[in-house]
Amino acid sequence: MMTLETVQTDNAPAAIGPYSQAVIAPPFVFVSGQLGMDPATGDLVGDDLESQSRQALENVKQILMAAGSSLEKTTAVEVFLTDMGNFADFNLIYAEYFSAHKPARAAIEVSALPKGGCVEIKCTAVVG
Repeated sequence: MMTLETVQTDNAPAAIGPYSQAVIAPPFVFVSGQLGMDPATGDLVGDDLESQSRQALENVKQILMAAGSSLEKTTAVEVFLTDMGNFADFNLIYAEYFSAHKPARAAIEVSALPKGGCVEIKCTAVVG
């Protein structure tokens, strides 16, 4: 029987609802959607796409590390943008985090995100 393990790290924002930062179901870790929130305050780091994207990616990175994984072991990423007009700008930032390794990805425009965020990022990665 498979044992599921929840992941919690203070290096990423606490969940703002009834969910975990991530769940490990070997050999994968499933990271919940991350906004551009400061882990210490729980507030968005800014109103702009660049600051929120960088922080959301850093939050994902920290959760993956806490789970025993990494960006390089990421298999799939889902990106939610409130304005698809920001797609090209987001890609420039995203490429800094996923330069050599390029996981499968989807980018979806949504009408709104929690806390008024402009980007949310979730992913699946291999553990170990």
